[in-house]
Amino acid sequence: MRIYNTMTQDKQEFIPLEEGKVRLYACGPTVYNFIHIGNARPICVFDTLRRYLEYKGYEVSYAQNFTDIDDKIIDRANEEGVSAAEVAEKYIKEYETDAAGLGVRPPTIAPKATESMDEIIAMISEMIDNGFAYAVGGDVYFRTRKFEGYGKLSHQPIEDLESGARIGVNEQKEDALDFALWKSAKPGEPSWSVPWGEGRPGWHIECSAMIRKHLGQPIDIHAGGQDLIFPHHENEIAQSECCGAAPYARYWMHNGYINIDNRKMSKSLGNFFTVRDAAAAYGYEPIKFMMLSAHYRSPLSYSAEVLEQCKAALSRIRTCRENLDFAKNSADTKIAQISTQLQADLNSRKKQFEAAMDDDLNTADAIAALFDLVRDCNIYFVTPKPIADIDAAIKLFDTICDVLGILYSKNENADIGAEIQAKIDERQEARKARDFARADVIRDELLAQGIQLKDTPDGVRWSFVQE
Repeated sequence: MRIYNTMTQDKQEFIPLEEGKVRLYACGPTVYNFIHIGNARPICVFDTLRRYLEYKGYEVSYAQNFTDIDDKIIDRANEEGVSAAEVAEKYIKEYETDAAGLGVRPPTIAPKATESMDEIIAMISEMIDNGFAYAVGGDVYFRTRKFEGYGKLSHQPIEDLESGARIGVNEQKEDALDFALWKSAKPGEPSWSVPWGEGRPGWHIECSAMIRKHLGQPIDIHAGGQDLIFPHHENEIAQSECCGAAPYARYWMHNGYINIDNRKMSKSLGNFFTVRDAAAAYGYEPIKFMMLSAHYRSPLSYSAEVLEQCKAALSRIRTCRENLDFAKNSADTKIAQISTQLQADLNSRKKQFEAAMDDDLNTADAIAALFDLVRDCNIYFVTPKPIADIDAAIKLFDTICDVLGILYSKNENADIGAEIQAKIDERQEARKARDFARADVIRDELLAQGIQLKDTPDGVRWSFVQE
């Protein structure tokens, strides 16, 4: 597998630090609001990365954090008249609802910044002791110029960074480039007692401390959105590498932006749509499919039209999968050996899928392989086939969908209940007796209940009426 490494700006063969094991970290949300569509992209993309690494046989330790102490959380708490902890817990639960709706598996580890305070304080103390940080007026800052590799991830010379740096009001930094490791407490804010004064951590130190605590250093892959390259990930590297051996991470992966009218989607720009609202209109699965429909490093355009297209694409995939289940009803169970031609076709699709995923997690081409499989199945299983053929096709179909994390919602044809099934059976008996008037009445009754029927050469099929 080859991965585009932001640090080296090229694709590199992925070789883990420890054979058979991968340590993966992805920056998670700051929990002060519902996640928007832009937040959902890294959640979906790096869940798929984790799934594919596991498919390839790796044991993956996957950490995705919650930033549960931050200015935005405090501001929301003041607005709502509750504690910052209450705001954080509320939106962690809302995040988990959306992540589950998107078919995203929980990470191996979901650390919170407030639960990592001992490690945060220890790292800051270490940086003060080794001269990379200094305390002033209750704040602690990192001496950016002292770290020689600063700018190596964002590929910006320090002269360019310096031109955009400034010292804000009430800051006592030695240098405009220095960034906060610790912020002195303001009245009414959550705070912790430390040798340099009451306060709370800066944003950047949190991830460094959580990685050090839960995964160790270095890790194999550090992932996140493109907007985190600078300053967040750049600052993480500086903090962590001055407290331990370099590199901090072997591979850096960053997903591209989601755009609305050719502008990056973000809360700060006010052009964002929450996952919850989009899911209410289109369902979660089309959102997930949209995230994988383009290469993760490419910009992705969001619109109602795109989600409708994704909904239609999923419907085509789901129909094929349901057809395979339905084909079992008329399958020849006497032949236990899969046909040579089908086996060759399935092997070809499997290789096509793996080649796409091995090429820097190219989910767009992987989906193309799945649609080729759909086409193959629609052609091959138009007439009854041996059960061995059907089972082999289902196995590959389900494997690809599971790695991509799609088609995860309940199989609509799994169980409709005894009462509905009895009506379907009654209609079939009426048709056999050529009582078509009664059959039509039953069909209309079921349609009024949201169940539509379709008569096929292999029998009747049902599905829920699509809204």
